[in-house]
Amino acid sequence: MRDRPVRSVAIVGGGTAGWMAAAALARNFAADRLAVTVIESPEIGTVGVGEATIPPILQFNALLGIDEDELVRRTQATYKLGIEFRDWGAIGERYFHPFGRYGADLGGVAFHHHWLRTREGAWSDYSLPAVAAREGKFARPSDDPRNVLSNISYALQFDAALYADFLRELAIGEGVQHVAGRVVDVRLDGATGFVEDLTLADGRVCAADLYIDCSGFRGLLIEQALETGYVDWSHWLPMDRAIAVPTAAVEAPTPYTRATAGSAGWRWRIPLQHRTGNGHVYSSAYISEDEATAQLLGALDAPALAEPRHLRFTTGRRRLSWNRNVVALGLASGFIEPLESTSIHLIQRGIATLMSLFPSNGFAAPEIDLYNSLMRSEIEAVRDFVILHYKLTRRDDSPFWRHTRAMAVPDSLAQRMAIFANLGRLVLDPAELFREPSWLAVLLGQGAMPRGHDPLADELPEDAVRAQLQRMRAVIRQGASVLPTHADFLSGVRAAPPARS
Repeated sequence: MRDRPVRSVAIVGGGTAGWMAAAALARNFAADRLAVTVIESPEIGTVGVGEATIPPILQFNALLGIDEDELVRRTQATYKLGIEFRDWGAIGERYFHPFGRYGADLGGVAFHHHWLRTREGAWSDYSLPAVAAREGKFARPSDDPRNVLSNISYALQFDAALYADFLRELAIGEGVQHVAGRVVDVRLDGATGFVEDLTLADGRVCAADLYIDCSGFRGLLIEQALETGYVDWSHWLPMDRAIAVPTAAVEAPTPYTRATAGSAGWRWRIPLQHRTGNGHVYSSAYISEDEATAQLLGALDAPALAEPRHLRFTTGRRRLSWNRNVVALGLASGFIEPLESTSIHLIQRGIATLMSLFPSNGFAAPEIDLYNSLMRSEIEAVRDFVILHYKLTRRDDSPFWRHTRAMAVPDSLAQRMAIFANLGRLVLDPAELFREPSWLAVLLGQGAMPRGHDPLADELPEDAVRAQLQRMRAVIRQGASVLPTHADFLSGVRAAPPARS
């Protein structure tokens, strides 16, 4: 029965995850080859926490054939060169996690070892995106690798609800069926345990070969129906609450997201064209909801446009992202808090991995196992990177920070930190999302200076190395100086005529 060809997909839940999946499937499969249906309940709102992205989203949008300028106009988007972190290493300190590399390697040795050897200039001055962000500048990267502007990498900050609307329009135009209704019953096959069909509140029955669960934290199919189980990571990431509130846009938007550490968590600030997204992610074990709300509202730099929205979550992942004939995406598959803007990326990776292993005639266990292994590795690598921010703190001003400083971390992270602490070496898996520049941004930004550096860096004369580093900083300063302001670049995009189809 389950060896039949996969000819239909039902996506339960809309929002960012559901419509990203629908648009990708519609773009890659002809409508007469694969029927795609999105079942979306108008009674269930979206979480709407994540509005910031990371650079791979540009590739996803390009694969869908989206004109980026149009997307920026339609989603009230701004450009993002990275994340500014305040008060993480210690109160009063700040650093920048940029998109793009630092400096240039010398003599076959990674750039950061030369910097560790000489400490020539500020670390952030070797990143063009960091310098540009500090000056409020932005431009898309140059295609010429000899041009310093080729070192810019960027992402988007957008209204997630408008992004979902944009993708809904795109997907429906490609033949995706949109069913408005609430799923009230999930019928399983008695022999296989596969999802057989779904019953909606109005009595309609929807059936498909493959189901994609985008129903959010509740995991309507993956958990409530299939009882897949959940791996809880709150002992490493104790944040379990979030508050979100929009404010008016009262100044030119910055080309970066800001994350400011508080007494028991952190606050985000994401500037869009029409408003600013603000929020507070915190641990309810260390601060009350009332106090967390007061901290957020007290830190706003503009009037609130709505009442604060309160969210609850448990950091972790489903034991299986693909169980029987159900694939979970987005919050239904797991959740890493939004510190490094990875929520939308994990949806994107889930979709891309599913496309690479899409079933043809039934469901093959080896391919399902591979999908689960790849997605587990992906989210665990992100988990370790996010934990790093908390573990590295030197703060001892509250019980929360004393806890995160002292807590044991996953062995995979502990080993990486120990290797870096010796001679500044980083050993990463080639498939990991966050590469050396990202790890260096956080490690060095939060004061984790290694005891030494790669001895191969000592093979070059120190004076020559210092001179080269000084030239690098000068080139980066010059490159940033000729960029337009972020506000001017945005104005040009908004004023540009729509692209012809």
